[in-house]
Amino acid sequence: MSFDVLQDKIRDKKNPTVAGLDARIEYVPEYIRQAAFEEYGVGLKGAVEAIWQFNVGLIDALCDIVPAVKPQSAYYENLGWQGMEMLERTIRYAKEKGLFVIADIKRGDIGSTASAYAEGWLSGAKIEGQVFKSFDADCVTLNGYMGSDSINPFLEAAKAEDKCAFVLVKTSNPGSGELQDIVAGDRLVYQVMGDLNERIAAGTEGKYGYTMAGAVTGATYPEDIKALRKRLEHTFFLVPGYGAQGGTAADVANAYDNYGHGSIANSCRGIMCAWKKTGGDGHDFKEAARAAAVAMMNDIAQYVTVL
Repeated sequence: MSFDVLQDKIRDKKNPTVAGLDARIEYVPEYIRQAAFEEYGVGLKGAVEAIWQFNVGLIDALCDIVPAVKPQSAYYENLGWQGMEMLERTIRYAKEKGLFVIADIKRGDIGSTASAYAEGWLSGAKIEGQVFKSFDADCVTLNGYMGSDSINPFLEAAKAEDKCAFVLVKTSNPGSGELQDIVAGDRLVYQVMGDLNERIAAGTEGKYGYTMAGAVTGATYPEDIKALRKRLEHTFFLVPGYGAQGGTAADVANAYDNYGHGSIANSCRGIMCAWKKTGGDGHDFKEAARAAAVAMMNDIAQYVTVL
């Protein structure tokens, strides 16, 4: 299954991290913004082209260091159809560079609607007996709190494609406990979600022992991650919250097994916006992003050894 592909890439680079591509126009260095606005005007088209150039530069700088990138669709959707077309280009370019692409879409619908989302992001749309890919990500994030019928259509679409999904279990945001920490019988709600997720994906374990339904587990709740790692032996974790949200390398380390497998930690602004801390004018954004990605890798390596 597809988490084997991701784990292989992690082992190859000895780096269990993913770089977010959550580009807002204000994250883009001014010299790129101004050049795009001069050519395309101040507006959606100019912003899209500036972010595209920024994304390409980041991917070029990071593709030999990180195994994966994670674009968050909201930062492209807010730019309309042009932003979504640019997201498709970004995914395609990242894959051409050998990167595993996690589309952070957090969809959570059911039935035929979920199937349509799954076709768009994973398996492709069927038209006159043929299949046409659009976004063609390797993996997506999902909100499974509507139950198994909000996850199963994505797993069905992913099976034939050797792809996978990360399902929200214990998220990093401060308000997560308002729902996820409520007692439900002899478990907490997030434990129920994690158990459900592992159960419905049973039988899809790959060579590393992980099913095709991973879990999102926030670095800001390290004790919960530690307990979930023991509880969900066959679930691959995506760990947001490192860096800007307050999660540390020691916190993130709780998500990995004894071989340094089974998890990938995410950083967005810490890598994308690293150029803002160099004192320059942004012409060094590639070098700054690369240095930040290496620093994150080395930070986590103090606690996690990928075998």
